[in-house]
Amino acid sequence: MKMQYLRLATAMSLTIPAISPARAVTADIVATPAYRWSADSIIQGPYKAYADGPFRIVSDYAAEPGYHMPIDKVWERKNALAAYPRLTTPNMLHTAIFNMGLDEMVNAVERDSTLRTGREWPGVWTRDVSYSIILAMAALQPEVSRISLEKKITPSGRIVQDTGSGGAWPVSSDRQIWGVAAFEVYKTTGDKQWLRKIYPVIKNSLEDDYKTIYDAETGLVHGETSFIDWREQSYPTWMQTADIYQSEALGTSIVHAQAWRTLAGIASILGDKKYAATCTLRADALADAINKRLWMDDKGYYAMYLYGRDNLIVNPRAETLGEALSILWDVAPADRARTITESNPTTPFGTAIFYPQIADQPPYHNNSLWPWVAAYWTLANAKAGNSEGVMQGIGSIFRPAALFATNKENFVLDNGDIGTVVNSSNMLWCLSGNLAVTMKILFGINYEPDGIRFAPFVPKALAATRSLDGLRYRDATLDITISGYGSEISRFPLNGKEHKPFLPADIKGTNKIEIVMADNGLQPLRVNSVPNLKAPLTPVAWLTHDTATATTSSPRLNLLEWNPIEYIDHYVVMRDGKEIAITKTTTFDASVPGEYQVIGVSGDGTRSFASQPRSNTHETRVDFPGETQTVTSPEAQVKPQAPLRGYRGNGFVETDHKARTITLPVDIDETGKYAISLRYANGNGPVNTQNKCAIRTLGIDGKRIGTLVLPQRGVGNWDDWGYSNSVATTLSPGRHTVTIEFLPENENMNFEVNHALLDQLILRRLAQ
Repeated sequence: MKMQYLRLATAMSLTIPAISPARAVTADIVATPAYRWSADSIIQGPYKAYADGPFRIVSDYAAEPGYHMPIDKVWERKNALAAYPRLTTPNMLHTAIFNMGLDEMVNAVERDSTLRTGREWPGVWTRDVSYSIILAMAALQPEVSRISLEKKITPSGRIVQDTGSGGAWPVSSDRQIWGVAAFEVYKTTGDKQWLRKIYPVIKNSLEDDYKTIYDAETGLVHGETSFIDWREQSYPTWMQTADIYQSEALGTSIVHAQAWRTLAGIASILGDKKYAATCTLRADALADAINKRLWMDDKGYYAMYLYGRDNLIVNPRAETLGEALSILWDVAPADRARTITESNPTTPFGTAIFYPQIADQPPYHNNSLWPWVAAYWTLANAKAGNSEGVMQGIGSIFRPAALFATNKENFVLDNGDIGTVVNSSNMLWCLSGNLAVTMKILFGINYEPDGIRFAPFVPKALAATRSLDGLRYRDATLDITISGYGSEISRFPLNGKEHKPFLPADIKGTNKIEIVMADNGLQPLRVNSVPNLKAPLTPVAWLTHDTATATTSSPRLNLLEWNPIEYIDHYVVMRDGKEIAITKTTTFDASVPGEYQVIGVSGDGTRSFASQPRSNTHETRVDFPGETQTVTSPEAQVKPQAPLRGYRGNGFVETDHKARTITLPVDIDETGKYAISLRYANGNGPVNTQNKCAIRTLGIDGKRIGTLVLPQRGVGNWDDWGYSNSVATTLSPGRHTVTIEFLPENENMNFEVNHALLDQLILRRLAQ
């Protein structure tokens, strides 16, 4: 997480020019209940920002009182921009916002030729730089992009996973976006040496992930939602980091599908056709699983993730980046793509990171808009042909860029302000999104391995003649002019001669491109305009004995109870991941064995998160042989005071890089499906960052069954015992040999510490 790197900006004293009263407001280009883009101005309530020429933006915006970061009131060009493309458009605000993106891009290039994440975020972050490279940096900063990506390769030739919700990889598992970005650099440069360098890095990383985080039953990818890396901001508070690994997210699964497709393309270019076919099959399988497991017909978009423990259920929230990537990377068929753009909730300030919001969490990923995510969403709307979606998407990016006179990190969805938990100016992926909507949508520039394909999408409201001069591409310089509106090209003269809208990669010299749009009508697709919404609080549920049946001979907990939630209309009771009852009370007969959860539903039908799973199924716990009561491994980062407390039985066993394979005999009485997990401790690091997650491979009778993930539980918290993820498998009656083993693909991002204490092996028999 970037929290540890936050450096609050020092307050600056600026002289703010008065807003000129002479600038008359003309017809609105974009208008929502929150703001208007009129001519060269953004107007929001009493505030106004305007372009005072192509290299100056002036704003009189005032943030919420008491906010701890300064607000820029004026942007003026600080850097020489002659090396970058020059935008000319009749809308001065558009021109100035694009130039501000270029200016801040130059600010973001560090002395070591890497891309800084933001003014307050130093260093290179895998996901930040990768999403930025895909948007615009590969085109505008190809060499700096290459150097930045090289910084995120491990000594073993794998992709670095940024820290996330405690433990890094595989709790967070979106590192494969690096491969998509690295291939984008190849598309803009044609550098075969770079292609040969990234091929084994992407291949090794994907193969490790394929063994470690892929769910054989669902076909999806385990791990945290891509980029949303503060667990309380997007998951119910009962979910621990092992639970986040157990979850399966839309965005991360799509990233992996595209990474496999990218690897297939690289393998084909380098002549490895057989492996390319394997990669394509894996990409197709992931896409099929996403469409099967996450699509919600009643919502018209994909679910954000599956979550739970032994039985995963759907979190029905919309997650904008995942929805956008499903369209851009062809996971969603064309009809679904159009439906998504019409169904994904859009508030007056734009699309949320996810919707609805979490009521008891502050805004950061929760209850916020991030302009770079809005950029991907706008690109997706253009691909799907949703003109109104494109207009509102561009507006949601231009509004804050103008009012705050910088490309800020994120904004509170309730009021469009910057009162999020943390924030940064000059944010790399947000400035990249700013540049991308102009280059990729209005000029239609799409880089491919063998050239540039032009496919502009110009809503009628933005009909104009624009030019983008001096765009460098390999051995060529492109001067591009576009006129008209629509989604179809009428004429495409190249250097005065008619040409198809595709430039081959071997084009050289200075080239003049004229794009004349067909002024064709666009599909009358709508936008799902909604007010911002917060979901009900999550119920807290528990199992207890029903006093009415206290004399029963069964020791099983047989009554489910939960706390009442204010403003709830009714509750949904779930057993083993399926809805079994609707009630207005706060108790339920749980005499049927299973894993129980409760969901609160408000009067308008909005659902809370499901409560923490509570299981009363038959459970077998097995102690490990050779147990001790003290920690002796040199990998332990904080030596605990002896004796440790909280373990069950006679003690625990340690496992680290050098530990032998742990073997346990297990006797099974009845054929069935069993969930297998570990009770463990890991005091090697904090729960919310770092990368010391222990990882082990579970085997039964010599067959690999799955991966057990043991994230950190707090610095020095060796007495804090928790549970790993669970792995389901079918077992027959009789004795089985269980193995817990450290394999090469179990190496984490720390490389030095892969250590935990194991207390018990747990087997729970699941419902048939």
